[in-house]
Amino acid sequence: MSRRLRFRGESRHKVDGKGRVSIPASFRRVLEAGDPDWTDGLSPNFVIVYGDHRRKFLECFTILEMEQVEEKIARMPRASQKRKLLERLYSTQSITTSVDETGRIVIPAKLRDKIGITSEAYFASNLDTFQIWEPATYEAEELAKMEEELDDLPDDFDPAMFLDDEGA
Repeated sequence: MSRRLRFRGESRHKVDGKGRVSIPASFRRVLEAGDPDWTDGLSPNFVIVYGDHRRKFLECFTILEMEQVEEKIARMPRASQKRKLLERLYSTQSITTSVDETGRIVIPAKLRDKIGITSEAYFASNLDTFQIWEPATYEAEELAKMEEELDDLPDDFDPAMFLDDEGA
């Protein structure tokens, strides 16, 4: 059985005036493993989904992960409204990019402007994908939401109990 690499962790990185930012080293290993065309010495490719006007972050998929999403979309009836919406959100509103030899990517100005990144980017893992946020937005939106949800749980709550609900 082959071992599947996953994104783990969080980090904050400086973004220069041209939009260049370093990708966390552990994320780069997953991007390499998730690009079927990658070999040592090449830059791994991946897909950034920027989505509609409501999305306040960039979601990054390995090539293999994006192919799985596209396969699910392709199995839907061609004229269905769900398929059209998903095609727009995952295919049209995305870009394919690569990590350069120094471990950096360039976040295009259009995408930096969309999510408000100026001088720093916050990277947050989500197992199969990772997100890029403007740090203050992440703290105000995602972190605050998670803390609020945790505050509603009993003090002795063990998050591992959610793992027992797998598939529920």
